[in-house]
Amino acid sequence: MNAPAETRKFEAEVAQVLHLVTHSLYSHKEIFLRELISNASDACDKLRFESIANPALSAGDSELHIDVSWDPDARTVTVHDNGIGMTRDEVVANIGTIASSGTKRFLEAMSGEQKADARLIGQFGVGFYSAFVVADKVTVITRRADAPESGGVKWESDGKGEYSLEQVDQPQRGTSVILHLKADEDEFLKRWQLRSLITKYSDHVAFPIRMPQEKDDKPTDEFETINAASALWTKPKSEISDEDYQSFYKSLGHDFNDALAWTHNRVEGSQSFTTLLYLPSQPPFDLMMGGRDERKGLKLYIKRVFIMDAAEELLPNYLRFVRGVVDADDLPLNVSREILQHNRQLDRIKAACVKRVLDLIEKLARDEPEKFHTFYKAFGNTLKEGISEDANNRERIAKLLRFASTKGEGTAQNVSLDDYIGRMAVGQDAIWYITADSYAAAAGSPQLEAFKAKDIEVLLMSDRIDEWMIGSLSEYDGKKLKSVAKGDVPLDEADKKKQEEATKEAEPLLKKLKDLLGDRVGDVKVSARLTDSPSCLALSDYEMAPHLARLLREAGQDMPESKPTLEINPAHALVKRVETEADEAKAKDLATLLLEQAEISAGAQLPDPAAFVQRMNRVLLG
Repeated sequence: MNAPAETRKFEAEVAQVLHLVTHSLYSHKEIFLRELISNASDACDKLRFESIANPALSAGDSELHIDVSWDPDARTVTVHDNGIGMTRDEVVANIGTIASSGTKRFLEAMSGEQKADARLIGQFGVGFYSAFVVADKVTVITRRADAPESGGVKWESDGKGEYSLEQVDQPQRGTSVILHLKADEDEFLKRWQLRSLITKYSDHVAFPIRMPQEKDDKPTDEFETINAASALWTKPKSEISDEDYQSFYKSLGHDFNDALAWTHNRVEGSQSFTTLLYLPSQPPFDLMMGGRDERKGLKLYIKRVFIMDAAEELLPNYLRFVRGVVDADDLPLNVSREILQHNRQLDRIKAACVKRVLDLIEKLARDEPEKFHTFYKAFGNTLKEGISEDANNRERIAKLLRFASTKGEGTAQNVSLDDYIGRMAVGQDAIWYITADSYAAAAGSPQLEAFKAKDIEVLLMSDRIDEWMIGSLSEYDGKKLKSVAKGDVPLDEADKKKQEEATKEAEPLLKKLKDLLGDRVGDVKVSARLTDSPSCLALSDYEMAPHLARLLREAGQDMPESKPTLEINPAHALVKRVETEADEAKAKDLATLLLEQAEISAGAQLPDPAAFVQRMNRVLLG
């Protein structure tokens, strides 16, 4: 005869822990299904492993599976597996003690090669109690595979501090977890909702997950398998075709286009994990939308069970366009398995992901220039963020950047820093560049004139991020990066002497311009940059370019006002006219126009555009 039911109190402060689990621990209540299926998968894994030494355990029912069913009349959801099952003592140890992990102890009992063969997840205790998030009563009926039919165990609790245990007859081995749903949880009594959650979280669990077919909104006795039961990334690369990779990418990233390239790797050792990472061919529509906390695209699995969209934890922000999966054998999660705990293991996986992505991009640049051009056009600006964000890989990222150039092919951004260095003249010790808010503004800047005259190549940087990015890229391959608009122009001894003579000769003119412009300028100098234009602005080495300052002001940033240095070309007719103009009002108009022309060329915003127009009209009519 069966023994009478026994009622026990949970151990320790379990009632308080249960309250925390059911009310505070899980941010998404739907997680309960993932946890229960994970536990069922563990049980099947344990049976499969123990059956190697004892085939009798799986005799008569060797097809392992997990069944998820629902009963709208009884308001129950049941997760059943035909795995290893539990004895009475194991039920007390695993379920009666919160956060006890049967799988963890199972792993600890194994050693050497056996341990490497087991594909298991842990955390049975806490994961199981996620059921109380949606259920006001949970019933567990279980029998261990090597126990007699009379050795079944029924566990039941309302999750408030006590549970009942009784011995029951159970013809089948395995475990059934029956959730009696709360009044407001009707959504989990719908087949499509349960199916969508299984597809989202457990599609790649190694065992078939079955559900009853439906007729007239009622479940029938016929079951169908609804999960893939196969994780593409776990297969050997030799068994996966390009079509398989592309098909998986489209289902993973919800993208209609093919992926541009991918990298698939398995790392073995003290910490084992698999990565399958894709480069999209076009930017996702939400690439520049939302905050960092909303980034998705890289999915974290542990033993093929989906844990979270973990792009932020496993990839830096500048690689947010990458899509793919990371499947780790083990990672420290918080108790709800929804937050990664930062540690050395996580750092290792993140470093490996970054390395794989940069390796893949470098391979495209080296072997498939057309694909690289497509990639760079889509994600070049995003990649540039890494110059500031990732100091460890700054040199690698810089090697991948491409720019337009005064010796390039028009607006095409196809000149690398290595290309530039390869064309540098003997004695040139710097990589020269100019930033502007458009290609036309960069290519037409008067600050390039002396460099063109000396046949010195200048990189034309016209993307909005360039001025900010270049602040973190002061050197590449031992060569300094210098702006043609900042600091001094490189001069040989003859040029220096000529510059000194021109400055001395123009001293009266420089003083006149300073007086006419007053506090609108910090200084007026004779320019070594200009050959054809009358004037330009010159910045100090650490001064922000005017076009970037303007953009930041428009974005609401409080930018300090700075007085520019005006450089002039004394040989230009307009400058000569200022020098010879006796009428002070006309001379002031001309001097101000010299400054405003220089400001417009540099991308600055004129303080009074209407006054500029009136001044221009007076000069034209005068």
